[in-house]
Amino acid sequence: MFHKEGTPSIIIAIIIATALAAVAFTIPMPIWLHFVLVALSVFVIVIILQFFRNPKRRTVLDDTTIVSPVDGKVVVIEKVKENEFFKDERIMISVFMSPINVHVTRYPIGGKIAYSKYHPGKYLVAWHPKASEENERTTVVINHKNTTRIMYRQIAGALAKRIVNYAVENDTVVQGTDSGFIKFGSRVDVYLPLDANIKVELNQKLRGGESILASF
Repeated sequence: MFHKEGTPSIIIAIIIATALAAVAFTIPMPIWLHFVLVALSVFVIVIILQFFRNPKRRTVLDDTTIVSPVDGKVVVIEKVKENEFFKDERIMISVFMSPINVHVTRYPIGGKIAYSKYHPGKYLVAWHPKASEENERTTVVINHKNTTRIMYRQIAGALAKRIVNYAVENDTVVQGTDSGFIKFGSRVDVYLPLDANIKVELNQKLRGGESILASF
């Protein structure tokens, strides 16, 4: 299964791959160049398809847990001052996505969208300390029914040039369902209450919608 955000890119990749294959089989050239063009056409298709894959995830709905919104590796777990919405101290967990990770973003908890905002910005490398506040990003806050509020932030990186965010204020969302997409690598920061019970550690690899970040 492939994400709907990848449809234009997949169509373009198919056109490019077809053109390369057509050149390889219709224009006289050294045999090695035929193989190079065919290999390149296959490579283009494989890379684009793997990037936009959207594997089904089995989220165990639980009102006491916060799941990772994305696939990737935990690169930061620290207490920070959150200045956009809460304006107080929170535990921030940052998950870095490489270009080979699944790039679907999923809701970490269920509840009502209290805040959803897009911010234009820079394209610093995703692991840069200032990327969370200076890069292109979206910020989403979800009100859980137990009154806990969780915030997550999609952050563009040096390669990511488009963030897709489906969260609309006042909509009710289900934990683990599709909340957006980030094209070509980046990171997601999740802001948790200080008393949250953290379940992950640095460098741990996570699966979006399944791995548990913390519990209430």
